[in-house]
Parts: sequence; structure tokens; C-alpha cells
Amino acid sequence: MHHPSRWRSSSIFLMALCILFLTAGCARKSNRTTKVTVAGEATNRVEPDTAVVTLSVVTQSPQALTAQQENARKSEAVANSVKAIAGSTVEIKTSDYVLQPQYDSRSNSLPKIVGYDARNTVIVTMSDLKNVGAVIDAASHAGANSIDGISFALRQTSPARGQALADATQQAMNKARSIAGALGGRVLRVVEENESSTVGGVPETYDSFKADTTVEKRAPTPIAAGLLSIRSNVQLIVEVES
Repeated sequence: MHHPSRWRSSSIFLMALCILFLTAGCARKSNRTTKVTVAGEATNRVEPDTAVVTLSVVTQSPQALTAQQENARKSEAVANSVKAIAGSTVEIKTSDYVLQPQYDSRSNSLPKIVGYDARNTVIVTMSDLKNVGAVIDAASHAGANSIDGISFALRQTSPARGQALADATQQAMNKARSIAGALGGRVLRVVEENESSTVGGVPETYDSFKADTTVEKRAPTPIAAGLLSIRSNVQLIVEVES
């Protein structure tokens, strides 16, 4: 036989347990989460760490083979001169090579080949910015007769890139915390992150010109790198508890 008081005690305990579970469930439902998209942007101005010089060796001759051989000789001399000034870390690579005929297209006559032009264009990438002018002068003296352009850049591993990205990320997270605070909650986690960086400035760019190949001693060609602008953009999707 069951005792009535013991049965009532068990019933009261079960009811209290159910109330406790229901209360906990309601509490969990009240802590809602939502996703918020925030963005940050940072811009820093820094000195470049890389110079890129594009130069060409152009030779002419009535014979194609002669133009080609002369060009090869001068191109090798240019490469050796550049390495002697810029050091072993300089990078030299060919970007274009053209051997083409030159025509005499006077009126009332069929076009006639009168000679050949050989053009070897190379890109010189160097980290010693103080020697850019000296490299141009050495290349000109060795046979480079066209300086096609000079620009300045920032390597991907530059600490300045990382700093700009960190600043943009911090700005985005501050926005996320402000939104969460206004909702009476907090930022739980970052769900998704997207970032992009651009480097801009006013590079020292020169139109193609015939270089001075005289060996007269003179001051090195002055080259000013200036400053580059790094702009980093970060977009975050964060989960906010409210």
C-alpha cells in the first residue's frame, strides 16, 4: 500500500523539476543571436621598398643576323653592368624581344626591306632604391638606349601591409562591438572575413627616350621614390548575442 504523503511529495518534486526545465528553456530562447555585417578601412602612407625599371636595347643593321648579334652583345653587357651596381639580389628578366624588318615605302614603288631592328626589353627589379639612378646610368653606358619606365612598389611581405590590414580589422571589430552593445549583448564569433588591399601613389614614370650613352663623368640620374598609399578594406560577418 502506497502512503499518501509520500505520493504527494513525489508529485511536488516532479512538478518542480518540470518548472525548472521550462524556465531554463525559456531562458535559452530569450538569448537570441543575429548576424551583423561590418566593414573597416585603413589607409597608410609609407616608403616603397622595391623599384622596377624597364629598359631596352635597340640595334639596327642592314642584315638581320648582324642586328641580332649586336643586340645580344649589348644586352649581356647591360645585364652585367646592372648586376655590378645593384648587387646579386637584383632580378633581371626579359619582357619582350622583337626582330623586325624596316621598309622603304616611298611612293610609286613596292615596299622594300632596307634593314632590321632588334629590340630586347628587360625588367629590372631591385630593393636598393638609392642606386636606381646609378643603375640607369650604368645600363645606358653599356648599351641600353631606351628607358621605358620606372615605378615603385611594395612587396607582399611588407610589414606596412600587415599593419594596414590590422588597423582595418580593428575598426570593423569596434563597429561590431558597438552594435552588440546597443542590442544589449556581445560579439560571439566572426563567421566570415573578406579583405582586400591596394597600393597606389604617383610613380616616377618616364616616357621612352633615347638614353645618353656618352661616358662623360657626371652626377647620377636623380630618382625620387616618393610615398605610396596602402588602403586595406575588411568586411566581417559576426554573430551577435542579444
